[in-house]
Amino acid sequence: MKQSPSISEHDNDVESDEKAQGKEIEVDEDALPSRAAAIHEEIRQDGEKELERDGMALLWSAVAAGLSMSASLMAKGIFHVHLAEVPGGFLLENLGYTFGFVIVIMARQQLFTENTVTAVLPVMHKPTGGNFLLLLRLWGVVLTGNLIGTALGALAFNHMPIFDDATRQAFTSISEKVMANSPHEMFANAVISGWIIATMVWMFPYAGAAKIVVIVMMTWLVALGDLAHIVVGSVEVLYLVFAGTLPWQEFFWPFALPTLLGNITGGTLIFALISHAQIRNDMSEAAKAKAKAEQKRKEKALKKQQ
Repeated sequence: MKQSPSISEHDNDVESDEKAQGKEIEVDEDALPSRAAAIHEEIRQDGEKELERDGMALLWSAVAAGLSMSASLMAKGIFHVHLAEVPGGFLLENLGYTFGFVIVIMARQQLFTENTVTAVLPVMHKPTGGNFLLLLRLWGVVLTGNLIGTALGALAFNHMPIFDDATRQAFTSISEKVMANSPHEMFANAVISGWIIATMVWMFPYAGAAKIVVIVMMTWLVALGDLAHIVVGSVEVLYLVFAGTLPWQEFFWPFALPTLLGNITGGTLIFALISHAQIRNDMSEAAKAKAKAEQKRKEKALKKQQ
C-alpha cells in the first residue's frame, strides 16, 4: 500500500497557477509570446526550485558560498601587491573581485542577491502569504549562511599563516576603502550593485557557454565602480573586525544594514519588478500564443500527411 506523503513534504511547496492545474511552467520560447517571456518563465522555474529546497541544504550551500566569496578579497589583495607599479594595474586588480563570484555561481552555491533574485518572480506571479513566507525563509537562511561563511574566511585570513605582511596590508587597505563610505553612500552604491547582479542573472538563460564571461564582465563592473555588495563586503569589513581595528557595531552600521537594504532595493525590488512588469501583458496573451503555436504544428503535421 502506497503511503501518503507527510505534511512536512508539502511545507515548502510554492503556490502557482501551474501547480493548481497540475502542469509544468512553460519555458518553450515558441509557445510564448516573446523571448523576454521565455527568460522570465525559465527564471521563475528556477526560483520555485530555490524556494522549495530543504532548509539545511540551503544553509550549508550558503556557508560554502560565503567561504568561496573570500576568494575575491584574496585575489584582489594579491593583485594589489604585485600590480602596484604596473600601468593599468587598477583594472587588473579589480579583476580579482570576480573570482569569488565565478566560484560561487559556477559551483551553484547559494549567494544572496543572485539566487534570491530568481525566487522573487514566483512571489510576483502568485503573491500569496505562503509564497511570501517561503521567500523570507530563503532570504534569512541564505543571508545567515553567507555571513557565517564570510566570517570564517575573514577569521582564517587574519589568524592563519597564509599571507605575507604586504598582502595583509593590502587586505586592510581594500577593507578600509569600503568603510570610508557614509551610510547614505553605502545604500546608493548597493542599489546599483544589486541592479547589476540582477541583470547578470537575467542574462544567464541565453548565455550558454559564455556564462563565465557574463559573470566576469558584470561583477568586474561592480568592482570598478567601488559598489557595495553585502557578501563580498562582509569579508572585507569582518577582516577589519577580527584584526581589532574596527568595532563590531560598525559592521552592522554603517556597513551591513544600508548595504543589505540597497542590494534588496536595486536587485530584488526595482529590477525584478520592472522585469516582471515588462512581460505582464505578454503573459496575458500566453494562452493565445500557445494556441497559435499548436495550430501551426497541426498544420505542418497535416501537410506532411498529404
